[in-house]
Amino acid sequence: MGAHNRWLMIAVGLGIMLNPLNSSMISVAIARLQNVYRLDFTVVSWIIFSFYIASAIAQPVMGKASDLFGRKKIFLIGLVVSFVASLLAPLSPNFGWLIVFRIVQSIGTSMMVAVGMALVRIHITEKQATALSVLSIFLSGAAAIGPFIGGVLLHYWDWSAIFLINIPFVVASLLLAWRMIPNDESAASVTQNMSFRKWLELIDATGIVLFAVGLVALLVGLLSAKSSGHVSWWHIMVGGIGFVTLGAFVRHELKTTSPFIPLRTFAKYPAMTWVNIEFMLVNVLFYSLFFGLPSYLQMVRHVSEFHTGMLMLSLGLCSLIVSPLAGRWIDHSGPRPALLASAILMTFGSLWLVMFNQDSQVVSVCVALAAFGISNGLNNVGMQAALFKSSPKEIIGVASGLFNTSRYLGTILSSLLISIVMGDTFSTEGLQVLGMILTTISLSLVLMSWRRESRQAGES
Repeated sequence: MGAHNRWLMIAVGLGIMLNPLNSSMISVAIARLQNVYRLDFTVVSWIIFSFYIASAIAQPVMGKASDLFGRKKIFLIGLVVSFVASLLAPLSPNFGWLIVFRIVQSIGTSMMVAVGMALVRIHITEKQATALSVLSIFLSGAAAIGPFIGGVLLHYWDWSAIFLINIPFVVASLLLAWRMIPNDESAASVTQNMSFRKWLELIDATGIVLFAVGLVALLVGLLSAKSSGHVSWWHIMVGGIGFVTLGAFVRHELKTTSPFIPLRTFAKYPAMTWVNIEFMLVNVLFYSLFFGLPSYLQMVRHVSEFHTGMLMLSLGLCSLIVSPLAGRWIDHSGPRPALLASAILMTFGSLWLVMFNQDSQVVSVCVALAAFGISNGLNNVGMQAALFKSSPKEIIGVASGLFNTSRYLGTILSSLLISIVMGDTFSTEGLQVLGMILTTISLSLVLMSWRRESRQAGES
């Protein structure tokens, strides 16, 4: 691989890592934000919801936009947007403005994730598989060490550092990308003859609006009812609007020619549908621990942000170490054994949370974190392999888009689950209840994987 390609890969890697880095660093800052803004977890959890809802919408939209307007242009604009959001977020006068800048940050980082892999596939033809694997390390590595970096920044500075830390990465990526990414001249000719209305139809703007409004309204109705401690007519009305809007979204997606989420694909390919359901549940499990445990450690067990980040590092390191080993195992045996082992490990980790109490040594949470980290490493490769095996080649692009949507929905549901179980105040009893729910979900994944094993044995 030549020097130009190496610098191009670094430019893209520094850009795409910002999305997983910012989604993971915040996990250790939630308790601090609650104290700063004097809010309960139910309200502060919107710092998680907003990021993932925006990412779920922005990534597919920006992927389509890059085909029309040019991948280099979208990548550079994403860097500028991320720079502005990271600079302004610490200046937020209140929590509402912080959410606004968090959404802007999510859109900017999603622009880079949407086009990063495509840039490498197009412009790096020599040792392309190696280049793509390096980018995967940027993504998974940033997610793995995010809580640790967040803990260090909070310990030595303040929550604003979690946003300001992005600036040197953005500047380095911008300078390199400006010089190293070739211009995508063919995109301009495509957009010249396309009207704005046609562009809105192409990205399914109606579907995006229905999806966003419906999901946000439903979450507002549920979370505000939980936060207030009672259900009022206002809560029912807002939640009902969300439910009806999501129903309208489903109806629209089934009729439109260019759907935001191609729902008909689920009915047409049931095996792929089950993979997406499993992947959504996997993310509910993983992110319930990922976002719930740091706040519990800080608020109930009074562990510092620095030491919380150190403990969470066991989750990320186990995942990073296992992923390449899982690739070899899955290449040899297929995804089924790895996914069954992953489900069993998540069941063990969830049961550990049930048994964890006020007298338990804090360091013992590393057992649950290691179990979930190993399972995450297995799932990172196994679920992708299961998706490719269940999806026809002609729809692999659509299948990958649905796969990412399942990831974001699982993450959003995990935050909703934490908010409902924990409510205003984290407690050991709440963690145990959360562990019971996660154990039930884990056991359902064991059954799904076991049925897959039985079908494979029957076929052989």
